[in-house]
Amino acid sequence: MDTVSVTTIKVRGETKLAMDAFREHPSESYDQLVRKLVLIATLAKRDGKLSRDAVKRIEAARARMASGAHYTEEEVAKLLGVKHV
Repeated sequence: MDTVSVTTIKVRGETKLAMDAFREHPSESYDQLVRKLVLIATLAKRDGKLSRDAVKRIEAARARMASGAHYTEEEVAKLLGVKHV
């Protein structure tokens, strides 16, 4: 059985507000948000800038999230029959 390490981080109130504004859906966890931001930063650093295709894919994903066409981590865990951490 795989175990997931969980930790706590401290951020300033203004940072949390900025993160909240960047969330695409109210059920998006902070872990999901931070992982998304890290991915974007990694791609931007590696590629120098996001390609037009990457921007289009991000916009399409944001539209899907806004429309509710997604699964939450809890829903996926239930579908897969695994325990959500």
